[in-house]
Amino acid sequence: MATTDLIGAPERTDREGDTAPLPAGALLVLSRLEAAFPLIQAVAQYETAAVHRAQFAALAEADKLTDLDADSLAHAEELMDGARATLAAAGRLDLIGGV
Repeated sequence: MATTDLIGAPERTDREGDTAPLPAGALLVLSRLEAAFPLIQAVAQYETAAVHRAQFAALAEADKLTDLDADSLAHAEELMDGARATLAAAGRLDLIGGV
């Protein structure tokens, strides 16, 4: 049996003052995390692209690399280069095993 009663969306409760402010210690930790986020992102991007590069390199060695795979290999290498540049600029190549 179908109903014709419509239920409206709940009212928003995220108005100013609905939540308590963060403690000072939490704000300090949050600011450190925000500052480190580009480095965290660069490390994750580098590591992910390195895995993809290894997979495509294995295909190339087996002579099974398609044109699309070759493009993907080149893209993975570009991502690695960009992430490496970000980490080099921050002096943190140690995060990806570099000097």
